[in-house]
Amino acid sequence: MKKQIKRSYNRILEISDDYKQITMPDSRYYQRNGEFYPSLTYVLSYYPKGKFFEDWLKKVGYSADYLVKKAGEEGTETHNLIESYLDGEELNFLDQYGNPQYDPNTWQMFLRFVEFWELYKPRLIEREVHLFSDELKVAGTCDLVCEIDNELWIIDHKTSNNMQLTYELQTAVYGKMWEECFGSKPERLGLLWLKSSKRKARKGKMQGKGWEIHESLRTQDENIEIFKTVKKLFDLENPSPEPIINSFPTTIKKKD
Repeated sequence: MKKQIKRSYNRILEISDDYKQITMPDSRYYQRNGEFYPSLTYVLSYYPKGKFFEDWLKKVGYSADYLVKKAGEEGTETHNLIESYLDGEELNFLDQYGNPQYDPNTWQMFLRFVEFWELYKPRLIEREVHLFSDELKVAGTCDLVCEIDNELWIIDHKTSNNMQLTYELQTAVYGKMWEECFGSKPERLGLLWLKSSKRKARKGKMQGKGWEIHESLRTQDENIEIFKTVKKLFDLENPSPEPIINSFPTTIKKKD
């Protein structure tokens, strides 16, 4: 079977030689030497949402699913734009007829990333890199690994309205994964928040209008210890996790 990457999932699809059958792995798991590791974001979904989230659900009611889906699509489109930009592609907000090709809010978040990139001129090492930890039994895809001022950075892009503790746990675990996979320990772990309330640059801070680099006040080890607690909850609820493999035909015709 041929293998291709489905961009919106960033997962390998197996496609039969005659293009009549597609096999899609469960996006919540990664395969590692015949063993399946849950994705980091899937594990972190077991972190308690808290009272703020409960109040938000009460406020938005039946609109919650729509709002979550819209935010996810917004984040995916922003990540795709950043990925294309880092690959050297020329991107245009308007098509050849003068019509917008992207949501204006998404395009503005992308432009904030461009401002960060052009201002600090990082040296790109990896983007959208698959990582794993045999110690934590988890895997994931890190948005960006780069060097800024001779320091190795792990950076995750965030397009949410608020910074969440789980984001800090995420970058801490990415840092550990990178160290396990490549043998070098990142000096800095950051979140590039593209919906920040910051309105201008500030001396001594990595920020600009609408964006900032957020670093946890806790150490990496402290955040990893918190993650281990979440992983225990995940393992309790998923004692024998197995991915669901979807296989389906690509061509259908009504039988006579």
